[in-house]
Amino acid sequence: MARVVWHVPVTTSGPGSTTALRLFRLRDGRRCAVGFSSPAALAALLGPDQAHTELGEPALHALTTPLGVDVLVLDPRLVAPPVTAPATPAAPAPTALLQHR
Repeated sequence: MARVVWHVPVTTSGPGSTTALRLFRLRDGRRCAVGFSSPAALAALLGPDQAHTELGEPALHALTTPLGVDVLVLDPRLVAPPVTAPATPAAPAPTALLQHR
């Protein structure tokens, strides 16, 4: 059986320092770990500068289960609503009127 490799995003605290898995959240707020089927898929969603490591699914489960993370997502898609520019310019903030007596 061929070994399936997941390309998993990580963060590093500096050269020669700690490397940690990057965790994400599902729409319902639960934490999850993500992996990608290729470095290109990872770069397409998270950018070309996103650090990553290669792990098998069992290894990723073993690392995340003690953290209470029981959901793994392969090749996630961006689900945030698109950012749109306001249709009209924002009105200036109201100013207080001073009454002179």
